[in-house]
Amino acid sequence: MKPNSLPDFHSTERQSRRHFLSTCGMGMGSVGLASLMGSSGWLSPQVHGDNFINPLSPKAAQKAARAKRIIHIFANGGPSHVDTFDPKPSLDRWHGKEIPVHFATERKTGSAWRSPFSFKRYGKSGTEISELFSKTAECADDMCIIRSMKADVPNHEPSLLLMNCGEARQVRPSFGSWVTYGLGSDNQNMPGFVVMCPGGYPIQESQNWQSGFLPGTYQGTYINTEHTQIDRLIENISNHHTSPSAQQAQLNLLRQLNSRHRSERDADPQIDARIQSFELAYRMQMDATDAFDIQREPAHIRALYGEGIQARQLLIARRLVERGVRFVQVWHGAGQPWDNHDDLETNHRRLARESDQPIAALLKDLKQRGLLDDTLVIWGGEFGRTPTVELPTPGANSGKINGRDHNNHGFSMWLAGGGVKGGSVYGSTDEFGFAAAENPVHVHDLHATLLALLGFNHETFTYRHAGRDFRLTDIHGRVVPEIMA
Repeated sequence: MKPNSLPDFHSTERQSRRHFLSTCGMGMGSVGLASLMGSSGWLSPQVHGDNFINPLSPKAAQKAARAKRIIHIFANGGPSHVDTFDPKPSLDRWHGKEIPVHFATERKTGSAWRSPFSFKRYGKSGTEISELFSKTAECADDMCIIRSMKADVPNHEPSLLLMNCGEARQVRPSFGSWVTYGLGSDNQNMPGFVVMCPGGYPIQESQNWQSGFLPGTYQGTYINTEHTQIDRLIENISNHHTSPSAQQAQLNLLRQLNSRHRSERDADPQIDARIQSFELAYRMQMDATDAFDIQREPAHIRALYGEGIQARQLLIARRLVERGVRFVQVWHGAGQPWDNHDDLETNHRRLARESDQPIAALLKDLKQRGLLDDTLVIWGGEFGRTPTVELPTPGANSGKINGRDHNNHGFSMWLAGGGVKGGSVYGSTDEFGFAAAENPVHVHDLHATLLALLGFNHETFTYRHAGRDFRLTDIHGRVVPEIMA
């Protein structure tokens, strides 16, 4: 057979499955293939006889779960907690003055700088939230705001990996990968873990949703939501050269060749993985096209979410979890992040305007569909920002003295739905908002608590690799029961 010729399916000439896969005409959706192959290029599905056991098949948690799925809204760059969800009246009194507390920061900062935004109480709970998120604040009674978060260092790269993977330095599976490893997916025609980030990758790129040492099937599937046309949003999702019936015939033939191969020699998990990835990509052609097409939503639902990329992403997120996708991560500020070392008032107002209405719409939409009770929604960045103004730093800002530096010592995140105690505030920073003071919650503690809501004991939910039982929280973490309903 000539190396570049199409195979003769009726020929008696034996051909390797590798050669068959390289020459067959199946133009499947590359998004499914890329997700399933993972960063290392391979999967390791279990094979029993002639049958594959899909590693993304639904699985039971270790114990009764309060949440079944997660939407993680990642505010990339570090939004300022003292301007969003952690009001600090002391900053008004100390504005322009040197405050009596100071912690290590990445760059030099100066005197206290009051928030340019007003705060107001919302809901029956009376939770104070900034004017920046006035629409999201309408859902205050469904939210639990953690005001005492803390990370390890004031740098983006390690803090992004800590928040997403539980480890700032070593290659570790992402939180979404751990969740799909533990629970699988409720839709076998879609990836279990989807990541939406417009305009390309953020800092640390695909490491933020890597599968690490877990099988590649648990890696997040990246979608560039800058695009609106389905064929551009999900590359190669449509096969314009081979009909569905012909594709199914090719898949059937693959199974036959695979069965014959395993009957004659030891099973090859790498080729088995390739075949499984083709099958998922084939099944995705209908389900993915439907899930990502928000024009199929009624006009009043699209109006609820509003215009813009973030609105489109969060509406798609709702459509994905509604269809059984287990973990959806939605990035905001990937191209123009919340990392406002200067012009904070202008930039934070713009970023909040992009996300406030869509976030409120997501929470209300999930609630009216009965999905919020078992869908855990998370919002936050990799750290917060200083209550002191950042001083001019070459290469870091424009010297305007109207922004804040990175702050890992204390910041805010909020949770909603999925067994969370709505209308509550947990923990606090000091009177200036520089560091967690009451009931500190480290990122490891957050992960332990999120896993508990999903029905897992973070200390026993492990994966053996290189002779050690690894877990998301490494050797750290404690569950915070006070934020659970």
